[in-house]
Amino acid sequence: MDLAAWHDQHDAWLTETIRRHGWMIQYVGGDTCSRPGCPCPQTDEPPLAYTVGLFGLRHPELLILGVDPETASLVLNALADGIRRGEDLLPGLIVTVGNWPHRIVPEPVPNPGEILLTANDFYRRPPEHSVPALQLTYDDADGRFPWDAGYATPGLQPRPGTFTA
Repeated sequence: MDLAAWHDQHDAWLTETIRRHGWMIQYVGGDTCSRPGCPCPQTDEPPLAYTVGLFGLRHPELLILGVDPETASLVLNALADGIRRGEDLLPGLIVTVGNWPHRIVPEPVPNPGEILLTANDFYRRPPEHSVPALQLTYDDADGRFPWDAGYATPGLQPRPGTFTA
């Protein structure tokens, strides 16, 4: 399959998924590239996942770092479902998700155009006019957030604005 055909099929799949479910989740990290001939380099950066479709519900997209695909799906789908029901996630407001043992603080992402590549492609927005995003920053097992002294794994959740995809 050539690259143009792959892009066409991917765009059709993306549109249908968002139409059917309201959003989709883009996971970036590890060996996740499915594009033919993908030149994506392996990286030591933490994996990240973000929603595509919440902007269509007039809400920033959601971004989480340093978790596996199953955890990302659990957290992002639960919060996105609340947004679909009319809830808003507000920056700085501590939230929880079901049985996930962490507290979450949504933080504005100052450089979403460098991270939300699939979302911006879907909404046909250039990076400088990116869809907005909230990074879902979570605490460690001892209840400390990345900005707290003694946070267990500081490299797992880079601070908003300090990384790109």
